[in-house]
Order: sequence, then structure tokens, then C-alpha cells
Amino acid sequence: MSDAMNLIRNFCIVAHIDHGKSTLADRFLLHTKTIEQRTFHDQILDAMDLEQERGITIKSHPVRMLFSSQDGNEYIFNLIDTPGHVDFSYEVSRSLAACEGAILLVDATQGVQAQTLANANLAMRQDLAIIPVINKVDLPAANIDLCMEQFEELLTIPRDEVLQVSARSGLGVPELLEEVIRRIPAPQGEPEPLQALVFDSVFDVYRGVVTYVRVKNGRIKPGDQVRLFSTGANTEVKEVGFFSPGMKPAKALETGEVGYVITAIKTPGEIKVGDTITLHNRPCEKPLEGFRSIRPVVFSGIYPMDTADYEALKFNIAKLRLNDAAFVAQPESSVALGAGFRCGFLGLLHMDIIQERLSREYDMDLLLTYPSVEYHVFMRDKTMKAVDNPLYMPDPSAIDHVEEPMIKAQIISPTEYMGAIMNLVMDKRGVCLKTDTVDQMHIMITARMPLHEIVLDFYDKLKTVTRGYGSMDYEPDGYEPSQTVKLEILVNGEPVDAFASLVNSERAVQRARMICDRLKDAIPPQMFKIAIQGAVGGKIIAREDVRQLRKNVLAKCYGGDITRKRKLLDKQREGKKRMKEVGNVNIPQEAFVAVLRSNEEK
Repeated sequence: MSDAMNLIRNFCIVAHIDHGKSTLADRFLLHTKTIEQRTFHDQILDAMDLEQERGITIKSHPVRMLFSSQDGNEYIFNLIDTPGHVDFSYEVSRSLAACEGAILLVDATQGVQAQTLANANLAMRQDLAIIPVINKVDLPAANIDLCMEQFEELLTIPRDEVLQVSARSGLGVPELLEEVIRRIPAPQGEPEPLQALVFDSVFDVYRGVVTYVRVKNGRIKPGDQVRLFSTGANTEVKEVGFFSPGMKPAKALETGEVGYVITAIKTPGEIKVGDTITLHNRPCEKPLEGFRSIRPVVFSGIYPMDTADYEALKFNIAKLRLNDAAFVAQPESSVALGAGFRCGFLGLLHMDIIQERLSREYDMDLLLTYPSVEYHVFMRDKTMKAVDNPLYMPDPSAIDHVEEPMIKAQIISPTEYMGAIMNLVMDKRGVCLKTDTVDQMHIMITARMPLHEIVLDFYDKLKTVTRGYGSMDYEPDGYEPSQTVKLEILVNGEPVDAFASLVNSERAVQRARMICDRLKDAIPPQMFKIAIQGAVGGKIIAREDVRQLRKNVLAKCYGGDITRKRKLLDKQREGKKRMKEVGNVNIPQEAFVAVLRSNEEK
């Protein structure tokens, strides 16, 4: 190993959401003088408006720092700040693939949370060196002994290895940087052949695709002809460099270094995250083992409010997909909503972030359909179809059985909320598998639940019943037979595809009534009475009527026989009946918005 590589440390910070990762990264940047105090602001690595506003990290952010150690050497630290929310665990797995070590951060006031466990397990699976750190130790509410106990019980980390810091004040940060040198190994690698792992990429309007790489073996410099392993495409390197924290060009990226590569590729989607870059004339034999590709679990349709914006939406989704490898989209069309895209997300927060980014960064007015998950539909002819869109659900007579995706959830909460959590799990068709005592004040409940119940409002309800103290992490746990049916909404006897959804048969009536009730208020009165019905397999399970506009045909009758009035009313009734047979109901856009944009109980 070269002396230069001995002075490199690649590491990331992993933790539960809001435990202080970005604040600690800020403190590192200030302490190593990577950023001057006059240009500093909080969450400096969180470049997106959404990240600054919500106080969360959505994208991983690499940065290079130079640290002068007490041993007299100057070390290169490559830090990757990672997200903490469960929806963005794929970002964490990508960051870990580019590192040799991880700082595992725990909030002294909250202790080990569900996502802390999940991220620690991700790091351990990749054989990373872990530095356990308790943050916010200077707060009055800090319970350091409790955190130490949780480290020993849950993560089997001895308490004498745990460091204590305050990212806000800088307490303990110099000692932590010294421990990074001592505990995290230097990168290993060979000078030939070139192998660089692509762990992220962004689209720059002026320069095309900017690829974030970790050079595992070899070196890469401007002018090199390189090949992408997955597609076999050849291209020329225009510029290489590193983040400090802005982009700074360099003469070359050497073995063990983290930085960016700009090539002649200008099209979003040509560079895949997890790909290996090698030299065209001296290629490596096989690609690097990247990280597993994460499949989306929640699906929804995205449509422009104005159909003329379809082409703009198509282009903007292509750009977003480059910046977010887990976001998938394919064109689809709806009779009611026109042309749009069927999109896959990692969870509801991911879906919310994508919608916000499309609305803000690209100024688009959008409509999202009811979220769904991917069901396995087994047919009577022994074939299996994967269905994530209610429109493609086969006829019930041809279906043998349906299986829905399940998840295994780990919920950490104060002990007093155990009963409320168990009731919530059972209400969402879940089963509590076991409970473990974390410490004298906290328990961990392991439950198995349908994914469909999670993607709607489970996380919000968990926070409600635990007064905000509960945290949850989950992982896929196979498929299980389920009584899933296709719920259709009929307006004047005609099905409206935008309102169709796949639901459990026990919840079908409740959901059908809710949609019919909302549509009754959203559709303006017509000249004839309109029936809004919820149907499952041809059977009507809910109904509401939109009132009709009526002309007072008796206004000209000042008296006389009742038969005269009845004749006028019968004539009006016949006219309404004839009108209903030939009339069409135009559902206004506001009605779709009222039903699809509602955040109430679904």
C-alpha cells in the first residue's frame, strides 16, 4: 500500500432521522477549516430547499476534508452525509459501499431508535468499522447511561468504545476525528486495472451527467477513454475532481479516493448507479460488487393538471430519475386524466418528496392517484401476474388467489405505549410476533403486517399513539394470500378508472362509502339525478346521489285539479329519464383533486 493511501479515510455518518448527522458534518467542516466561518450556514451539505425546510437529508452528499492529526500527518477525510428516514435506506446502502467505516450516531435524549438499528445492521453486513457516538450530551435532557445500556443490549458494543460529543457546540469533535484515523482502516487497492464504483449521479444543465465515484483500483484522469460495464458504452473523461464542498477539479483521482467524473455523456439514464467504470483499452475482468438494487414498493400515477404539460413532465421525470435511482416511471394513459406516468417509490415520504421536487424545481401542477403496492395474482391456468395498477387486475372469475406483500416491522417505543401500538398493529391487519425489552423504559415490538396498510397512514398514527416517541423500521418479508379485490367507482353507470383501487375485501365498503361521499359534494348538480356507486366484481356496495337541478313546472298552476299537476310532474319525470339515458356526466378536474389530494383517513 502506498504512503498516500495510508493517509486516506473514507467514512459516512449513519443514524436515525433528526439525530444530528448534518450538524456533526457541519462541525467537521468547520474544525478542518474546509469552510470558513463567514460562509458557513447550518446543514451546509443539504443543498435542496426541501432539505433545509424540513430539516432532513434526502440525498447523500460527499465532501473532502484535510485534517492535521496530532501524529504530525495531514489526512484526507472523505465524508458522506447520509439520510436517516426509512424511505431512503437505499441511499445509505450506496454510501456504505463507498466507505471503509461509519460513525453510528445516537441522540442522547432519545436513545437507540429503529433506524439506528437498521443502519447499524447495514454497516455490519458490509464489514465496516463502526465508531459508536452519543450526540447532544450537553442537553439537560440527555440520558447517557441509558444510551450506553442500549448500545450494549441492542448492538453488543462495549460502553468503553462509545464516544460522547455535542455537534452543536463542538464538544468532543477533535477527539472523534482522531478516533476516525485510529479505528477506520485506510483503503486497499491496486494500481491496475481501473475499477471505479458509481455510487450516485446528478444532472447538470450545462455539463450533462456528473457521476460520483469511489476509485477502488487504478487511477482516472481527464482524457481517458473509459467504458461503463453495465451498458458497454465508451466515452471520454472531460473532468475529474472532488467536493470541498463545492466541485474542485483535480489532475486525477487515485486509488481509494472519492470524487466526481464528468464524461461526454449528456443523457440522463445512461449511467446506472452501482455500475463500474474501467478503462476502454485496459478493462478489468469483472465489475465491482456494488449494492443490491432497491425495488420500489409504492406505486401511484402522476398526471399533469394541464394535458399540454405532458412533454415537460416527461422530460423533468427523466432528469429526476438520474438524481434518484430508486424512482421509476413508465408512461400510462387514463380515460379520465389523460396521459401521465405510472411511478414507483420507496415509501410515502419518497412519494411526497418527488411530488414536491417536480412542483418546485420544475414548476409543475400535478395530480397523484391513490397509492398501491405490487400484488401477485395467481390465475386458474397456473400463471402468475404482478399487478401494481388496479386497471390491470384480471376478471375475478379467472383468478385463483391473490397474494399481497408483507413486511416485518421493528417498533421501538416507551413501555407505556405498548398496548396502543399492539391495537394499532391489529387494526392494520398485522400480527405482533414478539416483544423485547430494550432497557427499563423502552420496548421493541416485532410485527408482521401487510405493506399496503403501512403506505397509507401507519407512520402518522404510530407517532400519534406514542406521543411522537415511537420509531419504526421495516424490511420486506415475502408474500401472503389475501382477500384483495378491485374497487371500482361508477358515475352514472360508467366506471371512472382514476378512482379504481385495490383494497382488502374487509375495507372495501368503508373506502367505497368515503369516495362516494366526497364525489357527491365535488360533482356539481346536473339536469338529472346522478348515481355514484362503489362496486366490487359487479356487486354494488355503496351509493350516493348527486342532486338534480329541477325546474318548478307547477309555477303556472294557480289551482285546478290535482291531475293537472300530476300530468306536468309525470311529463318532467319522463324528460329526466330520457335525458339520463343519453346524457354524459363531465366530472370536473376539481372533483379528481378533491378525492385524490385528500390527506384524510383513506
